[in-house]
Amino acid sequence: MANFPFQRLQADLAALIASTPAGQRLTSEPELAKQLGVSRATLREAMRTFETQGLIRRRQGSGTYVVGNVPVIDAGLEVLESLDTMARRMNLEIKVSDLHIEQVQADKETATGLDVPEGTYLTRVRRVMRADGRPAAYLIDTLPETILKPSDLSTEFSGSVLDFLITRGDKLGLSRAAISATNAPADVAKPLEIQRDDVLLQFVSQLCDTSGKVVDYSHSYFIPGYFHFHVNRRVGNG
Repeated sequence: MANFPFQRLQADLAALIASTPAGQRLTSEPELAKQLGVSRATLREAMRTFETQGLIRRRQGSGTYVVGNVPVIDAGLEVLESLDTMARRMNLEIKVSDLHIEQVQADKETATGLDVPEGTYLTRVRRVMRADGRPAAYLIDTLPETILKPSDLSTEFSGSVLDFLITRGDKLGLSRAAISATNAPADVAKPLEIQRDDVLLQFVSQLCDTSGKVVDYSHSYFIPGYFHFHVNRRVGNG
């Protein structure tokens, strides 16, 4: 019973969002909190549910906007595929923006992830992947320059390092990924057009070649409302 007022608040917000055209800004937080008879802290807590579903999007200094129906990329995790490949299978258009290709030197974390000495020269590829024109994921791939040089990627780069390596003929083997929920850091929130500390789904992955050498250490941040990931597993025999 104690949660009933909060459930009613969420129901009221759901009705408001459903009745607001996609792309339109909601009433400001102070006005909306007053209208619904709750504190701004309670309102933000209730609105976070709709943010993680991808139904609304907060923009720094601008307000909260209704997103409306979004294209959902549904994919299994048993086989490593690029977002481009997933999207093509579902007839969705994925585009890359905010592309940055740079030379960096390995810090302690990246050196550990790639199993290279600190200070090793690396190529880092950062970009936003957009579905239906809206930011859906922020991808960061870091590779040794012996594997990929900044000059190897042309201005027509599609956004998928994985597809680039496959097309080039690299012999790729296993990929290991740690999956978790995380709060968006400032440098990820800004290109994704969300608020700092909004909830994202994070994959931290190591891509290895067939000899077991790590060739790509990546951080991928997904806005939950755009993705449904699943795993198919067989029941063990004991």
